[in-house]
Amino acid sequence: MRHLTQNWHVNILGFVLFLFTAVLLLIADNLSISYKEALTFYDEKNLLHYLSNLSVYFLGQSNIALRFPFILFYVLSVILMYKMTADYFKYESDRLISVLIFMFLPGIIGASLLVNNSIIVIFCTILYLYYYRTYNRHNYVLLFIFVFLDNSFAILFLALFFYAMKNRQNQLFIISLILFGLSMYIFGFDTFGKPKSHILDTFAIYASIFSPLLFLYFFYSMYRIGVKGKRSIYWYVSMTAFLFSFLLSFRQKIYIEDFAPFVVVTVPLMMKLFFHSLRVRLPRFRDKHYKVAALTLFLLFVNVGVILFNKPIYLMLKQSDDHFAYNYHFADEIAQLLQKSNIYTVTSNDYKLLKRLEFYGIHTDKKSTNFISIKPLNVYDKKFQIDYFNTNILNIYYVNLKK
Repeated sequence: MRHLTQNWHVNILGFVLFLFTAVLLLIADNLSISYKEALTFYDEKNLLHYLSNLSVYFLGQSNIALRFPFILFYVLSVILMYKMTADYFKYESDRLISVLIFMFLPGIIGASLLVNNSIIVIFCTILYLYYYRTYNRHNYVLLFIFVFLDNSFAILFLALFFYAMKNRQNQLFIISLILFGLSMYIFGFDTFGKPKSHILDTFAIYASIFSPLLFLYFFYSMYRIGVKGKRSIYWYVSMTAFLFSFLLSFRQKIYIEDFAPFVVVTVPLMMKLFFHSLRVRLPRFRDKHYKVAALTLFLLFVNVGVILFNKPIYLMLKQSDDHFAYNYHFADEIAQLLQKSNIYTVTSNDYKLLKRLEFYGIHTDKKSTNFISIKPLNVYDKKFQIDYFNTNILNIYYVNLKK
Protein backbone atom coordinates (compact mmCIF):
# COMPACT_ATOMS: atom_id res chain seq x y z
CA MET A 1 0.00 0.00 0.00
CA ARG A 2 2.84 2.37 0.85
CA HIS A 3 4.50 1.61 -2.49
CA LEU A 4 1.26 2.42 -4.31
CA THR A 5 0.96 5.69 -2.40
CA GLN A 6 4.51 6.70 -3.25
CA ASN A 7 3.89 5.98 -6.96
CA TRP A 8 0.46 7.61 -7.14
CA HIS A 9 1.53 9.72 -10.13
CA VAL A 10 2.55 6.59 -12.08
CA ASN A 11 -0.77 4.93 -11.27
CA ILE A 12 -2.76 7.98 -12.38
CA LEU A 13 -0.82 8.36 -15.61
CA GLY A 14 -1.12 4.65 -16.37
CA PHE A 15 -4.86 4.67 -15.72
CA VAL A 16 -5.49 7.78 -17.85
CA LEU A 17 -3.24 6.51 -20.65
CA PHE A 18 -5.01 3.13 -20.67
CA LEU A 19 -8.47 4.72 -20.84
CA PHE A 20 -7.50 7.25 -23.46
CA THR A 21 -5.82 4.62 -25.62
CA ALA A 22 -9.10 2.71 -25.55
CA VAL A 23 -10.87 5.91 -26.67
CA LEU A 24 -8.38 6.36 -29.51
CA LEU A 25 -8.96 2.79 -30.68
CA LEU A 26 -12.71 3.42 -30.62
CA ILE A 27 -12.30 6.62 -32.63
CA ALA A 28 -9.92 4.87 -35.04
CA ASP A 29 -12.56 2.23 -35.74
CA ASN A 30 -14.88 4.99 -36.96
CA LEU A 31 -12.34 6.74 -39.18
CA SER A 32 -12.39 5.67 -42.80
CA ILE A 33 -9.23 5.56 -44.83
CA SER A 34 -8.58 8.83 -46.68
CA TYR A 35 -7.45 9.07 -50.29
CA LYS A 36 -3.94 10.12 -49.24
CA GLU A 37 -3.75 7.23 -46.79
CA ALA A 38 -5.00 4.82 -49.46
CA LEU A 39 -2.20 5.95 -51.77
CA THR A 40 0.30 5.34 -48.98
CA PHE A 41 -1.17 1.94 -48.15
CA TYR A 42 -1.28 0.64 -51.74
CA ASP A 43 1.17 2.54 -53.92
CA GLU A 44 3.97 4.21 -51.97
CA LYS A 45 7.02 2.33 -50.75
CA ASN A 46 8.03 4.06 -47.56
CA LEU A 47 8.00 3.55 -43.80
CA LEU A 48 4.30 4.37 -43.50
CA HIS A 49 3.43 1.87 -46.22
CA TYR A 50 5.29 -0.98 -44.56
CA LEU A 51 4.04 -0.16 -41.05
CA SER A 52 0.38 0.03 -42.05
CA ASN A 53 0.58 -3.07 -44.26
CA LEU A 54 2.35 -5.06 -41.54
CA SER A 55 -0.30 -4.09 -39.03
CA VAL A 56 -3.11 -5.04 -41.39
CA TYR A 57 -1.38 -8.33 -42.18
CA PHE A 58 -1.37 -9.37 -38.51
CA LEU A 59 -4.56 -7.68 -37.27
CA GLY A 60 -6.80 -7.99 -40.30
CA GLN A 61 -8.02 -5.37 -42.77
CA SER A 62 -9.82 -2.87 -40.58
CA ASN A 63 -9.70 0.79 -39.61
CA ILE A 64 -8.15 -0.07 -36.24
CA ALA A 65 -5.43 -2.20 -37.80
CA LEU A 66 -4.60 0.58 -40.27
CA ARG A 67 -4.07 3.11 -37.47
CA PHE A 68 -2.79 0.85 -34.70
CA PRO A 69 0.97 1.48 -35.29
CA PHE A 70 0.47 5.21 -34.88
CA ILE A 71 -1.57 4.84 -31.70
CA LEU A 72 1.23 2.61 -30.41
CA PHE A 73 3.80 5.33 -31.19
CA TYR A 74 1.56 7.76 -29.30
CA VAL A 75 1.57 5.53 -26.20
CA LEU A 76 5.34 5.07 -26.40
CA SER A 77 5.83 8.83 -26.81
CA VAL A 78 3.82 9.55 -23.66
CA ILE A 79 5.80 6.96 -21.68
CA LEU A 80 9.11 8.34 -22.96
CA MET A 81 8.03 11.89 -22.15
CA TYR A 82 7.31 10.80 -18.59
CA LYS A 83 10.68 9.08 -18.28
CA MET A 84 12.48 12.03 -19.87
CA THR A 85 11.09 14.44 -17.27
CA ALA A 86 12.39 12.46 -14.28
CA ASP A 87 14.01 14.91 -11.82
CA TYR A 88 13.07 17.81 -14.10
CA PHE A 89 10.30 19.13 -11.88
CA LYS A 90 10.44 19.89 -8.18
CA TYR A 91 7.16 18.10 -7.51
CA GLU A 92 5.83 14.89 -9.04
CA SER A 93 2.43 16.54 -9.45
CA ASP A 94 4.04 19.09 -11.80
CA ARG A 95 5.57 16.28 -13.83
CA LEU A 96 2.25 14.47 -14.07
CA ILE A 97 0.38 17.60 -15.19
CA SER A 98 3.05 18.31 -17.81
CA VAL A 99 2.81 14.83 -19.32
CA LEU A 100 -1.00 14.88 -19.24
CA ILE A 101 -1.06 18.18 -21.11
CA PHE A 102 1.38 16.75 -23.65
CA MET A 103 -0.77 13.67 -24.23
CA PHE A 104 -3.91 15.78 -24.66
CA LEU A 105 -2.48 18.27 -27.14
CA PRO A 106 -4.83 18.29 -30.16
CA GLY A 107 -1.89 18.00 -32.54
CA ILE A 108 -0.54 14.94 -30.75
CA ILE A 109 -3.94 13.26 -30.72
CA GLY A 110 -4.53 14.02 -34.39
CA ALA A 111 -1.11 12.66 -35.32
CA SER A 112 -1.82 9.41 -33.46
CA LEU A 113 -4.98 8.74 -35.48
CA LEU A 114 -3.69 9.40 -38.99
CA VAL A 115 -1.35 7.50 -41.27
CA ASN A 116 1.46 10.04 -41.35
CA ASN A 117 5.00 10.50 -40.11
CA SER A 118 4.28 13.10 -37.42
CA ILE A 119 3.81 10.81 -34.44
CA ILE A 120 6.86 8.75 -35.50
CA VAL A 121 8.97 11.92 -35.67
CA ILE A 122 7.68 12.98 -32.26
CA PHE A 123 8.61 9.59 -30.78
CA CYS A 124 12.07 9.61 -32.36
CA THR A 125 12.77 13.16 -31.19
CA ILE A 126 11.76 12.38 -27.61
CA LEU A 127 13.82 9.17 -27.75
CA TYR A 128 16.89 11.15 -28.77
CA LEU A 129 16.30 13.82 -26.11
CA TYR A 130 15.66 11.14 -23.47
CA TYR A 131 18.96 9.47 -24.31
CA TYR A 132 20.76 12.80 -24.14
CA ARG A 133 19.22 13.71 -20.79
CA THR A 134 19.89 10.24 -19.32
CA TYR A 135 23.48 9.77 -20.47
CA ASN A 136 24.52 13.38 -21.10
CA ARG A 137 25.86 12.54 -24.54
CA HIS A 138 24.57 12.54 -28.08
CA ASN A 139 23.52 9.33 -29.80
CA TYR A 140 24.95 9.70 -33.29
CA VAL A 141 23.70 6.28 -34.34
CA LEU A 142 20.12 7.43 -33.77
CA LEU A 143 20.76 10.64 -35.65
CA PHE A 144 22.17 8.73 -38.61
CA ILE A 145 19.11 6.45 -38.68
CA PHE A 146 16.81 9.48 -38.55
CA VAL A 147 18.31 10.78 -41.81
CA PHE A 148 16.62 7.98 -43.74
CA LEU A 149 13.27 8.03 -41.93
CA ASP A 150 11.86 11.39 -42.92
CA ASN A 151 12.86 14.71 -44.47
CA SER A 152 11.62 16.68 -41.44
CA PHE A 153 14.59 15.51 -39.35
CA ALA A 154 16.59 18.13 -41.26
CA ILE A 155 15.05 20.58 -38.77
CA LEU A 156 16.42 18.56 -35.85
CA PHE A 157 19.89 18.51 -37.38
CA LEU A 158 19.71 22.25 -37.94
CA ALA A 159 18.67 22.79 -34.32
CA LEU A 160 21.56 20.66 -33.10
CA PHE A 161 23.90 22.65 -35.35
CA PHE A 162 22.86 25.92 -33.66
CA TYR A 163 23.01 24.30 -30.22
CA ALA A 164 26.52 22.97 -30.88
CA MET A 165 27.68 26.31 -32.24
CA LYS A 166 26.42 28.13 -29.13
CA ASN A 167 27.91 25.59 -26.70
CA ARG A 168 31.11 24.98 -28.69
CA GLN A 169 30.54 21.25 -29.15
CA ASN A 170 32.75 20.72 -32.18
CA GLN A 171 31.90 17.08 -32.83
CA LEU A 172 28.15 17.72 -32.76
CA PHE A 173 28.67 20.85 -34.86
CA ILE A 174 30.35 18.91 -37.67
CA ILE A 175 28.12 15.81 -37.53
CA SER A 176 24.86 17.77 -37.43
CA LEU A 177 25.98 19.86 -40.40
CA ILE A 178 26.86 16.73 -42.38
CA LEU A 179 23.57 15.05 -41.50
CA PHE A 180 21.62 18.18 -42.44
CA GLY A 181 23.33 18.23 -45.82
CA LEU A 182 22.70 14.51 -46.31
CA SER A 183 19.03 14.91 -45.46
CA MET A 184 18.64 17.77 -47.89
CA TYR A 185 20.42 15.73 -50.57
CA ILE A 186 18.15 12.71 -50.09
CA PHE A 187 14.80 14.42 -49.57
CA GLY A 188 15.15 18.13 -50.22
CA PHE A 189 12.61 20.17 -48.29
CA ASP A 190 9.14 20.49 -49.75
CA THR A 191 7.41 23.81 -50.16
CA PHE A 192 4.58 24.45 -52.53
CA GLY A 193 2.11 27.05 -53.70
CA LYS A 194 2.51 30.47 -55.28
CA PRO A 195 4.98 32.92 -53.73
CA LYS A 196 2.86 34.76 -51.16
CA SER A 197 2.60 35.03 -47.41
CA HIS A 198 0.94 32.19 -45.50
CA ILE A 199 1.92 33.50 -42.09
CA LEU A 200 -1.66 33.69 -40.79
CA ASP A 201 -2.36 30.12 -41.96
CA THR A 202 0.71 28.87 -40.09
CA PHE A 203 -0.29 30.80 -36.97
CA ALA A 204 -3.81 29.33 -37.10
CA ILE A 205 -2.49 25.78 -37.53
CA TYR A 206 -0.17 26.12 -34.53
CA ALA A 207 -3.09 27.47 -32.50
CA SER A 208 -5.09 24.36 -33.42
CA ILE A 209 -2.17 22.07 -32.58
CA PHE A 210 -1.79 23.49 -29.07
CA SER A 211 -5.21 25.15 -28.58
CA PRO A 212 -5.27 28.97 -28.78
CA LEU A 213 -4.33 30.05 -25.24
CA LEU A 214 -1.76 27.30 -24.81
CA PHE A 215 -0.12 28.38 -28.05
CA LEU A 216 0.09 31.97 -26.81
CA TYR A 217 1.76 30.71 -23.65
CA PHE A 218 4.14 28.63 -25.75
CA PHE A 219 5.07 31.79 -27.65
CA TYR A 220 5.59 33.70 -24.40
CA SER A 221 7.60 30.84 -22.84
CA MET A 222 9.98 30.51 -25.76
CA TYR A 223 10.56 34.27 -25.78
CA ARG A 224 11.03 34.43 -22.01
CA ILE A 225 13.48 31.51 -21.94
CA GLY A 226 15.31 32.86 -24.96
CA VAL A 227 15.79 36.30 -23.36
CA LYS A 228 16.19 35.53 -19.66
CA GLY A 229 16.38 31.77 -19.18
CA LYS A 230 18.75 28.94 -19.97
CA ARG A 231 18.60 27.90 -23.61
CA SER A 232 18.60 24.13 -23.31
CA ILE A 233 18.73 21.64 -26.16
CA TYR A 234 14.92 21.35 -25.92
CA TRP A 235 14.58 25.09 -26.48
CA TYR A 236 16.85 24.96 -29.54
CA VAL A 237 14.92 22.07 -31.09
CA SER A 238 11.55 23.72 -30.58
CA MET A 239 12.56 27.28 -31.41
CA THR A 240 14.45 26.34 -34.57
CA ALA A 241 11.41 24.52 -35.96
CA PHE A 242 9.07 27.32 -34.90
CA LEU A 243 11.11 30.17 -36.37
CA PHE A 244 11.91 28.44 -39.64
CA SER A 245 8.27 27.50 -40.17
CA PHE A 246 7.29 31.15 -39.88
CA LEU A 247 10.21 32.40 -41.97
CA LEU A 248 9.27 30.06 -44.81
CA SER A 249 5.61 31.00 -44.41
CA PHE A 250 6.36 34.56 -45.43
CA ARG A 251 6.82 33.32 -48.98
CA GLN A 252 5.57 29.74 -49.33
CA LYS A 253 2.94 27.44 -47.99
CA ILE A 254 4.65 24.82 -45.84
CA TYR A 255 3.97 21.28 -44.72
CA ILE A 256 3.33 21.94 -41.06
CA GLU A 257 3.94 18.22 -40.40
CA ASP A 258 7.64 18.92 -41.03
CA PHE A 259 7.85 21.38 -38.14
CA ALA A 260 5.13 20.70 -35.56
CA PRO A 261 6.65 17.47 -34.11
CA PHE A 262 9.68 19.44 -32.88
CA VAL A 263 7.57 22.22 -31.42
CA VAL A 264 5.31 20.11 -29.19
CA VAL A 265 8.21 18.50 -27.29
CA THR A 266 8.69 21.79 -25.45
CA VAL A 267 5.70 21.25 -23.14
CA PRO A 268 7.89 20.47 -20.07
CA LEU A 269 9.72 23.80 -20.51
CA MET A 270 6.42 25.67 -20.65
CA MET A 271 5.04 23.94 -17.58
CA LYS A 272 8.19 24.40 -15.54
CA LEU A 273 8.11 28.12 -16.29
CA PHE A 274 4.42 28.30 -15.38
CA PHE A 275 4.83 26.55 -12.02
CA HIS A 276 7.85 28.68 -11.19
CA SER A 277 5.94 31.86 -12.05
CA LEU A 278 3.02 30.65 -9.93
CA ARG A 279 4.99 29.73 -6.83
CA VAL A 280 7.16 32.84 -6.61
CA ARG A 281 3.93 34.69 -5.82
CA LEU A 282 2.21 34.66 -2.48
CA PRO A 283 -0.91 32.47 -2.38
CA ARG A 284 -3.26 35.47 -2.33
CA PHE A 285 -1.76 36.75 -5.61
CA ARG A 286 -2.13 33.49 -7.53
CA ASP A 287 -5.81 33.81 -8.32
CA LYS A 288 -5.24 35.29 -11.80
CA HIS A 289 -2.88 32.43 -12.71
CA TYR A 290 -5.43 29.85 -11.61
CA LYS A 291 -8.20 31.48 -13.66
CA VAL A 292 -6.08 31.70 -16.82
CA ALA A 293 -4.94 28.08 -16.32
CA ALA A 294 -8.54 26.92 -15.88
CA LEU A 295 -9.64 28.73 -19.04
CA THR A 296 -6.67 27.34 -20.97
CA LEU A 297 -7.45 23.78 -19.89
CA PHE A 298 -11.13 24.28 -20.70
CA LEU A 299 -10.33 25.39 -24.25
CA LEU A 300 -7.81 22.58 -24.60
CA PHE A 301 -10.39 19.92 -23.77
CA VAL A 302 -13.00 21.59 -25.97
CA ASN A 303 -10.53 21.27 -28.86
CA VAL A 304 -9.86 17.64 -27.95
CA GLY A 305 -13.59 16.94 -27.83
CA VAL A 306 -14.11 18.49 -31.25
CA ILE A 307 -11.27 16.40 -32.73
CA LEU A 308 -12.48 13.13 -31.25
CA PHE A 309 -16.25 13.56 -31.47
CA ASN A 310 -16.74 15.75 -34.53
CA LYS A 311 -19.55 14.03 -36.44
CA PRO A 312 -22.33 16.18 -34.89
CA ILE A 313 -20.78 19.11 -36.76
CA TYR A 314 -22.34 17.67 -39.92
CA LEU A 315 -25.74 18.59 -38.52
CA MET A 316 -24.79 22.28 -38.67
CA LEU A 317 -23.37 22.27 -42.21
CA LYS A 318 -25.15 22.74 -45.52
CA GLN A 319 -22.50 20.75 -47.39
CA SER A 320 -20.94 17.64 -45.88
CA ASP A 321 -17.61 18.29 -47.57
CA ASP A 322 -17.25 21.51 -45.56
CA HIS A 323 -16.44 19.37 -42.51
CA PHE A 324 -12.75 19.45 -41.55
CA ALA A 325 -12.67 15.64 -41.22
CA TYR A 326 -14.77 14.86 -44.29
CA ASN A 327 -11.87 13.09 -46.02
CA TYR A 328 -11.76 10.55 -43.17
CA HIS A 329 -15.47 9.71 -43.11
CA PHE A 330 -18.03 7.66 -45.05
CA ALA A 331 -15.88 5.35 -47.21
CA ASP A 332 -16.41 2.46 -44.78
CA GLU A 333 -20.16 3.17 -44.54
CA ILE A 334 -20.50 3.42 -48.33
CA ALA A 335 -18.73 0.07 -48.75
CA GLN A 336 -21.07 -1.58 -46.24
CA LEU A 337 -24.15 -0.23 -48.02
CA LEU A 338 -22.88 -1.50 -51.37
CA GLN A 339 -22.00 -4.92 -49.98
CA LYS A 340 -25.48 -5.28 -48.47
CA SER A 341 -26.79 -4.90 -52.02
CA ASN A 342 -24.27 -7.49 -53.29
CA ILE A 343 -22.27 -4.86 -55.16
CA TYR A 344 -18.54 -5.60 -54.99
CA THR A 345 -17.21 -4.03 -58.20
CA VAL A 346 -18.00 -0.45 -59.21
CA THR A 347 -16.94 2.37 -61.48
CA SER A 348 -17.22 6.09 -60.87
CA ASN A 349 -15.98 9.51 -61.94
CA ASP A 350 -14.70 9.99 -58.39
CA TYR A 351 -11.29 8.29 -58.55
CA LYS A 352 -10.49 9.25 -54.96
CA LEU A 353 -13.57 7.48 -53.64
CA LEU A 354 -12.76 4.39 -55.70
CA LYS A 355 -9.25 4.23 -54.23
CA ARG A 356 -10.65 4.46 -50.71
CA LEU A 357 -13.28 1.78 -51.30
CA GLU A 358 -10.60 -0.73 -52.30
CA PHE A 359 -9.59 -1.00 -48.65
CA TYR A 360 -13.08 -2.22 -47.75
CA GLY A 361 -13.42 -4.87 -50.44
CA ILE A 362 -15.11 -2.80 -53.15
CA HIS A 363 -13.02 -3.17 -56.28
CA THR A 364 -12.66 -0.83 -59.23
CA ASP A 365 -13.48 -2.11 -62.70
CA LYS A 366 -13.87 0.29 -65.61
CA LYS A 367 -16.02 -2.32 -67.34
CA SER A 368 -18.34 -2.64 -64.37
CA THR A 369 -21.99 -1.85 -64.94
CA ASN A 370 -22.31 -0.54 -61.38
CA PHE A 371 -21.79 3.22 -61.44
CA ILE A 372 -21.82 5.23 -58.21
CA SER A 373 -21.60 8.93 -57.48
CA ILE A 374 -21.79 11.08 -54.35
CA LYS A 375 -22.66 14.06 -56.54
CA PRO A 376 -26.39 14.41 -57.30
CA LEU A 377 -27.61 12.72 -60.47
CA ASN A 378 -30.83 13.58 -62.29
CA VAL A 379 -31.42 9.95 -63.22
CA TYR A 380 -30.44 7.02 -61.01
CA ASP A 381 -31.67 3.52 -60.15
CA LYS A 382 -31.10 3.64 -56.41
CA LYS A 383 -30.09 6.09 -53.75
CA PHE A 384 -28.24 5.02 -50.63
CA GLN A 385 -28.46 7.31 -47.62
CA ILE A 386 -26.10 7.81 -44.71
CA ASP A 387 -27.96 9.30 -41.76
CA TYR A 388 -26.79 10.70 -38.46
CA PHE A 389 -29.29 11.41 -35.67
CA ASN A 390 -32.11 10.88 -38.19
CA THR A 391 -30.58 13.55 -40.44
CA ASN A 392 -29.43 12.79 -43.96
CA ILE A 393 -25.70 13.49 -44.15
CA LEU A 394 -24.69 11.97 -47.49
CA ASN A 395 -26.33 10.38 -50.52
CA ILE A 396 -24.78 7.81 -52.84
CA TYR A 397 -26.39 7.49 -56.24
CA TYR A 398 -26.31 4.14 -58.02
CA VAL A 399 -26.87 3.55 -61.72
CA ASN A 400 -27.02 0.18 -63.48
CA LEU A 401 -25.30 0.84 -66.80
CA LYS A 402 -26.85 -2.26 -68.39
CA LYS A 403 -30.07 -0.38 -68.83
